[in-house]
Amino acid sequence: MEAELFSDIRGRVAKEIGRLQETAARIATLDVLVSFAEIAVSQDYVRPETHSGFELELVASRHPVVETMMPREKFIPNDICLDENGWIVVLTGPNMAGKSTLLRQVGLIQLLAQIGSFVPADQARIPVADRIFTRVGASDNLARGQSTFMVEMSETAAIVHGATEMSLVLLDEIGRGTSTYDGVSIAWSVTEYLHKELGSKTIFATHYHELTQLGDLLPGVKNMNVSVREVGSDIVFLRQLLEGGADRSYGIQVARLAGLPDTVVARAHELLVELEGTHTGGGEGLGQHGMHRPGSGTELHQLSMFRADHPALVRLRELVPDDLTPRDALELLYQLRAAVHGERTQNEIHRRLLLAEENAEGFRNFWNACCSVLVWCGKRN
Repeated sequence: MEAELFSDIRGRVAKEIGRLQETAARIATLDVLVSFAEIAVSQDYVRPETHSGFELELVASRHPVVETMMPREKFIPNDICLDENGWIVVLTGPNMAGKSTLLRQVGLIQLLAQIGSFVPADQARIPVADRIFTRVGASDNLARGQSTFMVEMSETAAIVHGATEMSLVLLDEIGRGTSTYDGVSIAWSVTEYLHKELGSKTIFATHYHELTQLGDLLPGVKNMNVSVREVGSDIVFLRQLLEGGADRSYGIQVARLAGLPDTVVARAHELLVELEGTHTGGGEGLGQHGMHRPGSGTELHQLSMFRADHPALVRLRELVPDDLTPRDALELLYQLRAAVHGERTQNEIHRRLLLAEENAEGFRNFWNACCSVLVWCGKRN
């Protein structure tokens, strides 16, 4: 009896399956729209102006998830604009400053606008994107035998092969899984390709501060940074998006905030100063087993990919030998010698100058010999 009743009910329901599915779909749509309305009212969202053009402009935009997880702290809104005057943003700033949050924030706002929702901003003009590409995070793929860097490059390759002018590209670091110079070169080349070949609206968060030079080289690239404030040896994250590039990553300060021992942080500070001195040609670096102890008042700057010329070489390039008297030439040589750092190097230069003076006949030969000494200085520095 029960089986017959169940079979009868199932048969009746089967005849109305089309109506039931349509009803369920309408209820689901209504549920989504009510949710959109509720969150828009409670979180003060705004109706975006969508269009078929190119410009993306967000005024006082916020992250829709992060702001709801900060009940005791106000989320700092930020403005961002990608248009014909600058469609690629190179975003720099310290760790924990909010670069990745901003990246995801823009992507989520684009997605919300295209599914019909209001967005967390005071004003929003959003073009319809054909795709949203992201390269965020880094992890290996053991199942496929892919390293972290291989996964990173595969994702980047998918972007450059699939993006168009109407795509939104969000890149959170490229090249960090390999050596510094390889990473900078790849990141630089990818940015150039996005600018010249694809024209995609792009936000590229990076710690490679060398990429900020692209703002001077490519008309569609502009630099922005997430600001911080230094308070003694500590930093305060302001979360404010500003124009221009950052010149420091504050990695050691962030390491202190993470709880590394003070001795480790202090030693890291010393080594950073030594490495920066080596990179600019002004110190012995870590070649003496890291025994050098720099002073605490040394100002730190981000390492550069390009080595700076020694001041003596800069002055040498500006010289016109025929305009110098013998006395002027001799005084200049002593000034250049004094500009070269390191007692051992100065002694060697002095020895070579004396040898040049003994073997040279006349001022012209002496000058040529001295120039060879200065060339040797350039090779040393």
